[in-house]
Amino acid sequence: MKILETDLLILGSGIAGSSAALKAAESGASVLIATPTGDPQESNTHYAQGGIIYRGESDSEASFSSDFQKAGGNLCNPAALKQLWELGPKMVKEILIERLAVPFTKDASGKLHLTQEAAHSLPRILHVADYTGKSVEEKFVKALASQPKIKFLTKATAIDLLTLSHHSKNRLDMYQPQTCFGAYLYLQDSKEVAAVLAHETILATGGLGGLYLHTTNPPGSRGDGFAMAYRAGARLMHMEYVQFHPTALYLERGDRFLISEAVRGEGGQLLNSEGEPFMKRYHKLGDLAPRDAVAKGIQAEMLRTKSACVYLDISHKDAAWIKNRFPVIYEHCLSVGIDITKRPIPVVPAAHYECGGVAVDLEGRTTINRLWAAGEVSCTGAHGANRLASSSLLEGLVWGTRAGDAAVRHTSENPLKFPEIESWKYETGTADPDLIQQDWMTIRQTMWNYLGLLRNPKRMERARNILTELQDEIEQFYLRTELSDDLIGLRHGIQTALLVLHAARLNRDEAYQTLLAD
Repeated sequence: MKILETDLLILGSGIAGSSAALKAAESGASVLIATPTGDPQESNTHYAQGGIIYRGESDSEASFSSDFQKAGGNLCNPAALKQLWELGPKMVKEILIERLAVPFTKDASGKLHLTQEAAHSLPRILHVADYTGKSVEEKFVKALASQPKIKFLTKATAIDLLTLSHHSKNRLDMYQPQTCFGAYLYLQDSKEVAAVLAHETILATGGLGGLYLHTTNPPGSRGDGFAMAYRAGARLMHMEYVQFHPTALYLERGDRFLISEAVRGEGGQLLNSEGEPFMKRYHKLGDLAPRDAVAKGIQAEMLRTKSACVYLDISHKDAAWIKNRFPVIYEHCLSVGIDITKRPIPVVPAAHYECGGVAVDLEGRTTINRLWAAGEVSCTGAHGANRLASSSLLEGLVWGTRAGDAAVRHTSENPLKFPEIESWKYETGTADPDLIQQDWMTIRQTMWNYLGLLRNPKRMERARNILTELQDEIEQFYLRTELSDDLIGLRHGIQTALLVLHAARLNRDEAYQTLLAD
């Protein structure tokens, strides 16, 4: 078995992992960034269209926090919001604008353009047209590639976290405080398993949208980090709060494509199949209501009108302006025969963001020693029950930077002596790709139908029966079958699906119970 050593192992290369790596490397630590894709730029961050919260004119901490709390069901962590308010704009300016030179869109006078999105009380969002995440990710990866202390390990799928209690040859280590010292990685090209021994490990693996039939997320969003953290014994919280983006492009065939919140923020209007505006029927803020309210409003209107989708219309705006403001959305829609300057966009809700995750403090520290988490895989409490638009990149930047800094300081003050571990035992059973895909379809159909926008005890009991039986089958399959990225991901996915289900069944919050009664 190949063994690698590093000061800091980062699982994931989106904005959270990248900002942690940059901070740690500049502090002198050796950093290994592992990603299951062949290109480090392939991440959830890459697909973030809307923007990143900055600070609006006449903005205030009270207004900022109030917008988060209203969107998040008054469940947002005040300490996390305070950190976002105090550190967020400073880090955006110092890291993204000055250090990385992200080309944020400017207005006619040359000032940074601030746009407004749903549930924000004023314009406070920086953006690069409608491909903010792509621009940020490109700049980060370029900066990381120039750092001699940073190495990328691509096409490396994380199997499990290494902990003293689970993987040390010295069985007496089980009495030590729960401690992480790296991870097992499956190297896809060579089909080997490598043990990466790390003084500190940061989870930045993204979300779980891929567990649902309809999602805006890329294929790798299957819950890897949540499952590994759970098996290692970390605390997770708020897993039931899966956010559904109201507007994903609807096609009878083909993947769902995100239609940014900014389209409504810039004047786009939701229409039903009869061409009528309808959101005022469901929320006083209409089209600019929080995401959960808009998603549920769309779902209710689709059921009321017996329609497969609703429509988002921005065609009343100047065509040249639309093409300049939303070039990616315009080009993608045009490629499937929809000219958004002339006709509305068919849209449906889709799984978009996990508001909960691995519980962390203000520095990204989990309940396991030497294990940190940042970005969507973590739960800082900033989002409460429903994330405010364009807050994810900001949270990833702030907690990623803080985790990278804190992890380096921790290991310099408390160096770790790596234990001996057992060599990996390889299995040789043949995997049937069709069976893996069928299991995935079962997970996605079950999550969408029973743990989607509409949930109730009967639906969740049906989901429990299906998913628990399926997990038993998958675990047995995993134990006797040759490793592959698909198989590892399936094992992660079924575990994470059960984490969402378990949290939803246990939630006794009055507001959540009202949601289940809808």
